[in-house]
Parts: sequence; structure tokens; C-alpha cells
Amino acid sequence: MDLKQIKQIIELMKRSELSEFAVEEEGFKLKIRRGGSGAPLVSSSRGSNSDFPVNESVLAAQPVTSSTATSPAPAGPAKEEEGIIYVKSPMVGTFYRAASPESKAFAETGTKVTETSLVCIIEAMKIMNEIQAEIKGTVVEALVENGQPVEYGQRLFKVKQG
Repeated sequence: MDLKQIKQIIELMKRSELSEFAVEEEGFKLKIRRGGSGAPLVSSSRGSNSDFPVNESVLAAQPVTSSTATSPAPAGPAKEEEGIIYVKSPMVGTFYRAASPESKAFAETGTKVTETSLVCIIEAMKIMNEIQAEIKGTVVEALVENGQPVEYGQRLFKVKQG
């Protein structure tokens, strides 16, 4: 991994709400996180083992916001309204409604799903993760656009149970 790639990762963190990023390659570990003071820190196992601050002009620290006060929302379906279940993202990644741009979406409004129905794919670290509905019902609404980044616990689909 070279400096250009590290700067790209930092730029991606700047544009998202990620507070921590880690990667491990053959003989190389990199961990980037936003410090409590707001100053991002980079830690690498190649060379120096100490954390060092990143130039603030490269990454302007942004406060990390959470939709809940105490902890992130659990992954999987969550009961929010009577008869309505939200399928939530079990990970951070990029949301895809279909296997390819030319393919039909796995789940659209009106699609009947079961616990094992594939509803989307979330790409994380170059791995395509198939996400199942985990609930029997009918898709009422897709809440995320194709190709959009998603956070852990983010609502993906609104499903009417039954």
C-alpha cells in the first residue's frame, strides 16, 4: 500500500461517517481512526509502531453522529411499527439491489419475501455479502438507492409482516 492509496482512504473517511478503518496486507497493517480530540490518527506496523497525527488539511475531522444515544441499532429485522419490520444492514459497505446493473432487483415494492429470501448485496472490503430478509412478508419500500454507501444498522427495506 502506497501513500496515494492511504490518502484515498482518508478522503473516503472524510466524506463518510466512518470513525475507524483497518486493513491488513501481506507484511503490512494499517489502522486509521478519529481520535477523541477529533484529530485522526494513523497506525502502521511497517516502520514506526507509534500513532502519528494526520495533517488536518488532508482530513478535516467531523464529529461522528449516531442515530441512537446509547448504542447502534441491531442488524437484521427490527420491529418499529405494528406489522412493519425493517431489514437493517448488518455491516458497513455499498448497497446493491441486483447482482449486476442489467439484472432485475432482488426485492422491489410488492415482492413477497421469506426468511431466506435474498434482498440485496452489500459490498464490504471487495467481498459481496448476500443479505437475506430474515422475515416473512411483503416489501413495502426500498429505503436505499442502488450503489449508495450504508452504515451498520441502517434501514434497507420496509417489510409488512405476514
